[in-house]
Amino acid sequence: MSDSATTDTTTPSALPPEFHDIAKRVNNWGRWGPDDEIGTLNLITDEVVREAAAGIRTGRRIPLALPLKEDGVQTGLIPGRINPLHTMVQINQELFGPGTVATSDDAVTMGLQTATHWDALTHAAHSGKIYNGRPADSITAHTGARFSGIDKVPHLVSRGVLLDVARAKGVDRLPGDHAVTPEDLAEAEEFAGLTVRAGDIVLVRTGQIQTYLAGDKHAYGYPSPGLSIRTPEWFHARDVAAVANDTLTFEIFPPEIENLWLPVHALDLVEMGMLQGQNWNLEKLSTACAEVSRYSFLLSAMPEPFIGGTGTPVAPVAIL
Repeated sequence: MSDSATTDTTTPSALPPEFHDIAKRVNNWGRWGPDDEIGTLNLITDEVVREAAAGIRTGRRIPLALPLKEDGVQTGLIPGRINPLHTMVQINQELFGPGTVATSDDAVTMGLQTATHWDALTHAAHSGKIYNGRPADSITAHTGARFSGIDKVPHLVSRGVLLDVARAKGVDRLPGDHAVTPEDLAEAEEFAGLTVRAGDIVLVRTGQIQTYLAGDKHAYGYPSPGLSIRTPEWFHARDVAAVANDTLTFEIFPPEIENLWLPVHALDLVEMGMLQGQNWNLEKLSTACAEVSRYSFLLSAMPEPFIGGTGTPVAPVAIL
């Protein structure tokens, strides 16, 4: 089986025709060549970054990551995706003899998609394929993702845009059964008084993370508002570079189409080649943007370069 970009129309699939119709419309395989491994991040050009940096007004910096802690967002639903287990491996140890400078070291064990994170393009597969038509079995237990691992993303800085869907609708938090539609995104875009453009990193706020911050991580995960299966076409039409939101599952959960699980993951990551992020805390950013009536900023969201990783923890910072 070739590692180059190809579309296999003969592979049987349980995915419904509706999914495949959308997949054809958002597919980016081969758009940046058969060897491409970063997908829509190609849209973040030097010019895009220069313009984003020039838009900084105050220099105010707003962190968007959840704390990494043992009692984190994970509930055990996904096997192996454990909250951080932090261990001290040395404490005030005088390595070079009595009276010398002492040091302390620690170690951590955690799932890479545990808390605030990016999904690499290899985090999802369907019909035996990952992004750019490569075989899904190129991901192995020993090496992880051979292609399009998170380590292939050397930097991730661009204009960030907050589409505050909840605030645009005049609510603190969307109800758990709300699928965020293209119409919702357009409404939030109009509310923000801007136009989403090529190379932007879009942050979609539902307000759902408030339930976790209030101490109920089970209610945070289920039921949860999230992106509709219709939203990938909206992002594709605008050449968005990456999308993140403030929910555990990214897309609405349970799914809007019965028994069609994680279709937005497959459309974004596999078909479009667009990174997506979850568990981003957008509450302080929402307040700050509303205070100045400005919903764009420079966003730094650098991945940790885990070789072969299918995801990475991230500590994003919005600079207004």
